Amino acid sequence: MMPDLKKRSFVGIFIYTIALGVVVFSDGYFFRHPGFSSLFFFSITGICLLRFVYVLMEPWLRTRMGKTNQALFFAGVGFTALIWGVGFAKVMTQLQEMHIQMLMVVCTIGICAGGCMSFSPNLWAAIFFNMFTLWPGAFVAAFWEVNLPLLVLLCMFSAYMAFMSIRGNTEYHTALKNEALLEQKTKGLEKISNSDGLTGLYNRRYFDTALEIQWQEAMRNKSRLSLMIADIDSFKQVNDRFGHLCGDEYLKMISHILGQVFRRKTDIIARFGGEEFVVLMSDLPPGAAHGLAEDFRQKIERSELTFESKTVQTTVSMGVAQVLPCKGQQMQTLISRADTMLYKAKEKGRNRVEIYQE
Repeated sequence: MMPDLKKRSFVGIFIYTIALGVVVFSDGYFFRHPGFSSLFFFSITGICLLRFVYVLMEPWLRTRMGKTNQALFFAGVGFTALIWGVGFAKVMTQLQEMHIQMLMVVCTIGICAGGCMSFSPNLWAAIFFNMFTLWPGAFVAAFWEVNLPLLVLLCMFSAYMAFMSIRGNTEYHTALKNEALLEQKTKGLEKISNSDGLTGLYNRRYFDTALEIQWQEAMRNKSRLSLMIADIDSFKQVNDRFGHLCGDEYLKMISHILGQVFRRKTDIIARFGGEEFVVLMSDLPPGAAHGLAEDFRQKIERSELTFESKTVQTTVSMGVAQVLPCKGQQMQTLISRADTMLYKAKEKGRNRVEIYQE
């Protein structure tokens, strides 16, 4: 909220000085009241200049001063409004300056309305801005009996702006909540679209995208990409003998064990289709992918699934390939080599790992 609040208040830094310059230099007012005009104008200009410097230094202050940085921001806003409010009150006592009073009323009402809307994300900031800008003038109108109709209008406008600040604050935070909820739902939908509904692993669509991205990154970094393709041996017999529900549970078990073996955050584990799984690994030394695949094979060989009082156990065959991507080489080369090694493992009796040797 704070960064947004600071952006909202930035334009006001210039509005104060411009508006006050129009007022004090209108109709010869500055020459009739040089002392007050100079003090008022240079006070507003000075505090606005300090706020402008603060905006330039804010990124540096934010990282080093924390809450003190926020206090400086609110203090700058508060002093600006208070200086303007006191100046407004002083002009209201100058009964002979009807033209200037009219200009000040118009400027003050406009500045109060703009400020309250700008600071509405922080309700207290908006309310205090309202008070500091309008109440000094209202106080003078009440106790000096300068302009009782103006007093009534100022009080009504102050109350109205307080109401609008509350409403703006509610709408702002409601919009933030809706935006956060929408972002959360979008991420959820994105996750669903990239995930396999049964196993919770990434799906083929996500794997294809990840492979393309990591292939380009590996080319830039001149690093290796490794791919393992695993296929459950005799999985059709599991489905035929124990049923598809059992087969689904076995696929979930396989997915769980994959997550136990391939634990790096950069490893992309996906269900390639049916009973096939792939793991895309970046920047592994030669032989490391083969070692991980062998570890996975052994874990599956020792694992059993109990389903409806029945014990289900089978094995996996795997093909592993590793390439150093270079210009002109197709990323499908990596998949093709790993797939060739998978079929080689099947032909050699299954329950084994074959690695592509260049």
